Formats: sequence, C-alpha cells, structure tokens
Amino acid sequence: MSLQANVLIRQFSQYCTLSSADKEVLLSLEQYPVRVSAGQAICLEGDEPEQFFTIREGWAFSFRTLDDGSRQILKIYLPGDIIGMRDFSFSQRLAGVAMITDGVICSFNHPQLLSVFHRSGNLAIGFIAIASRQQAMLTERMIYLAQRPAQQRLAHFLYEMYLRLKRIDAVQEGQFLLPLSQEQIGEALGLSAVHVNRTFKAFRENGIVLRERHNVLIPSLKDLASLAEFDGGYLNNEVPSVFFVPQWEEDIRKEPLAHTTNLGGP
Repeated sequence: MSLQANVLIRQFSQYCTLSSADKEVLLSLEQYPVRVSAGQAICLEGDEPEQFFTIREGWAFSFRTLDDGSRQILKIYLPGDIIGMRDFSFSQRLAGVAMITDGVICSFNHPQLLSVFHRSGNLAIGFIAIASRQQAMLTERMIYLAQRPAQQRLAHFLYEMYLRLKRIDAVQEGQFLLPLSQEQIGEALGLSAVHVNRTFKAFRENGIVLRERHNVLIPSLKDLASLAEFDGGYLNNEVPSVFFVPQWEEDIRKEPLAHTTNLGGP
C-alpha cells in the first residue's frame, strides 16, 4: 500500500472503523491513477457528473465563473480529498475543478460508488461524514467572507489550511507549502491580488505570518488564531461513538427498526 493510498485510508479512519475488507474496497477506487498538470481542468461547471475523483498527489480547487468573467474559488482540495460528492444527485456539475499543482487523480463512477455503499456501511458513513464536513467548510467561508475584513479573512484561511495540512503530515515546525498565487488566494477570499500582497506584508511586519514565494511560516499559531477569531468547530472530526463500533452493521441487520419519536400520531 502506497503512502498516497494511506492518505485516503487515514481520511476515512477519522470517521469510522475500517476493516481490512473496507480498506480493500476503498483502495479499489484508486485502481486507475492518472497524472495531471497544474492548471488542467478536471471538470467544468455544467458538465454531466459522470465521475468522482480522489486526489492521490497534488492540490486542486473548485470554482464558479461569474457573469463578468471573474472567478470565485470555492474549495481547496488536498491529497486524500474526494472531488464531486456535492454533485452526486445532480444532473449537471455545480462547479468546475482545476489543478493547482501537478498531481495524480483517480476517477470512479456512480455504479462504483453505489457498490461501495452496498458493500460497506462503514465506508458509507465515511463518505457522508466527509461530504457534510465539506459543506460545513463552505458555510464557514461564506460567513467570514461576508462579515470579516481582509486581514481576518486571510488569517482565517491560513489557519484553516495549517490545520488541514497538519492532518496529512504536511506541516513541519509551523511551516508548510501553500502553492497558490496571490491571484488565486484573492479569488478564494474575495480580494484583489494587490490587497492580498499588502495584507501579507502587514503580517510580516507584525511577525504574524512569514511568506517566501510558496513557503509559509507561522511563528505564533496563537496570535494567528486570535486575529482570525478562529472557531474550529466546523473542522472537528468527532463523530457519534457508534460509528466506531465494529459490530454495528451486523447488529442493525438483526434488530427491527424501532420508532423512537412520537410526532403526535396515535
């Protein structure tokens, strides 16, 4: 099992107990890796959502193109993330996806995904947990884009990226790679590239964030979190404890469904 494959397994292991069989089913989604280039479009808004993707290597982002030709970046995808879950029940893609860096992706289709749900309740839980957390991240972004000034937006974005990268062991001594241009960061935060540049300069002058090209160093995580007024509840990986009970699938098959809520009927 490769290191890249381990990233996907580690992602799911945060939300449920995975047996050896579960891991084999999960890794079956990565049988056909394809190497892709920075800037390459993986899918476009309005396309038929025939495939989902896992990222084994590299970074990507989802985006919407506005009427004036500008672009709003919606989400940053990291190794181990799954692309396209939001489009699962739609006939057209709601957003496009493009690579930020060179990378490796693996595609799978609706029948394969439905087969995973049928074969493993644990993996079904994992997919639902991941999709709900992706939605929570979009909700949080909407709030801070609407309510926060530029410095807080950038501080929040950087702290969030730090936490996400730390989970996949991509942070060393407070330093990590952020391979986005100032224009791309601006498209994610609703700021101009000039404003992003000025904000990074202010952070450097105050010793909050040091950025050299694509390398980011955070001298004080506490100071950055304080500036961002960061509440990380939406990134919390805690799930109901029953998700980690290995026998829950067998038990639920044996027990009849019981009504636990009375909505006023007889």
